[in-house]
Amino acid sequence: MSFLFPRYCHSNLPIADYGDGCYIVDKQGKRYLDGSGGAAVSCLGHSDPQVTEALKQQLDKIAFAHTGFLSSEPAEALAETLIKLAPEGIERVYLVSGGSEAVEASIKLARQYFLEIDQPQRHRVIARQQSYHGNTLGALAAGGNEWRRAQFAPLMVETSHIAPCYEYRGKQDGETTYEFGQRVANELETELLRVGPESVMAFIAEPVVGATSGAVPAVEGYFKRIREICDNYGVLLILDEVMCGMGRTGSLFACEQDGVSPDILTIAKGLGAGYQPIGAMLCSGAIYNAISEGSGFFQHGHTYMGHPMAATAASAVLTAITERDLLSAVNQQGDLLTQKLHEAFDEHPHIGDIRGRGLFRGIELVEDRDSKTPFAKSQQLNKKIKAAAFEAGLICYPMGGTIDGQNGDHILLAPPFIISNTQIDELVEKLSLAIRQSIN
Repeated sequence: MSFLFPRYCHSNLPIADYGDGCYIVDKQGKRYLDGSGGAAVSCLGHSDPQVTEALKQQLDKIAFAHTGFLSSEPAEALAETLIKLAPEGIERVYLVSGGSEAVEASIKLARQYFLEIDQPQRHRVIARQQSYHGNTLGALAAGGNEWRRAQFAPLMVETSHIAPCYEYRGKQDGETTYEFGQRVANELETELLRVGPESVMAFIAEPVVGATSGAVPAVEGYFKRIREICDNYGVLLILDEVMCGMGRTGSLFACEQDGVSPDILTIAKGLGAGYQPIGAMLCSGAIYNAISEGSGFFQHGHTYMGHPMAATAASAVLTAITERDLLSAVNQQGDLLTQKLHEAFDEHPHIGDIRGRGLFRGIELVEDRDSKTPFAKSQQLNKKIKAAAFEAGLICYPMGGTIDGQNGDHILLAPPFIISNTQIDELVEKLSLAIRQSIN
């Protein structure tokens, strides 16, 4: 009998025993290929000796020092590394324990920034439908995942949501990809004018949408137009790279591929690669200076922020990514994974779209390819595929509500950066089997 309060009360999960590169092995000896890195977390796989050795050495020195009293060498070193690698204009790092905390901190920082510069009327956040920014109440309010939001709606602050940059579903007949991107980006300006631009403090978006829609990248020119609108109206741009950042899409920061720099940026998941829980909020020098030269105190904080063990793990992960040239591996293996997915599914009657960047790929399932009609929600196709894949020894990340929070199914793939050609073949074969077994 388990005394844990699990995610799903009626689940009976196997017990993970140990990690072996791209595999997790349970207590019964069954091996699971981790085709989604858990939730796009385990970018280095599950047994990286460089990371584990760094953690052992740090544990012998000091495990915890409360940041109300002391900083630590690992936290200082990690912040310095991140700023050296960060997009232009980003100058400060605020370390937390995960993605939701990072987004929560970004929203609170945006609000305090405008108080510090004497614009207290700015309090609104604009985000996008079919987005996800975390499970704390502020982050959940910013997100556009209706399934996750619904029962907590009375507790959340009001947030505006504009259309996502979802080319497969949103591009109109006769519209070029660029025109589509400009049209949906301009919805931000329309919404700003509707609510009063002087009341808006930030727009938040994922450069590549993760769990809610399944690796949906922005089209070329979209974020440049978003950046332009934010600048025109004095609105902060917050980019949420909790899932798509830290090399997952082929560049260390996903926004590099869109040619923009945000005012605030959030990272987590791949930052610690699962070896320790860690996230970070990064901000511009202008925002930090407004606090530093004003009240001097960010009215926010968490007990485990800047945790030395977590910071040690993150530094070791970043060292591995940079020194082993794993970004090249992400692009190379991402191309191979995409090729194999197209070979397996281009003619499949129920695969509507294959999308993403790097080793961050989504597959959207449809009942009819021509009309893009989704499967009925009652079929619970995503759950069937998840179960069938798991039985076959593959961990993947199917979700429902892809289109509007209620309808549509997709599968998210985010394997470790160290995945081999043979393991990519295994992933696609087992996924093909799971899809065949799940669609009647």
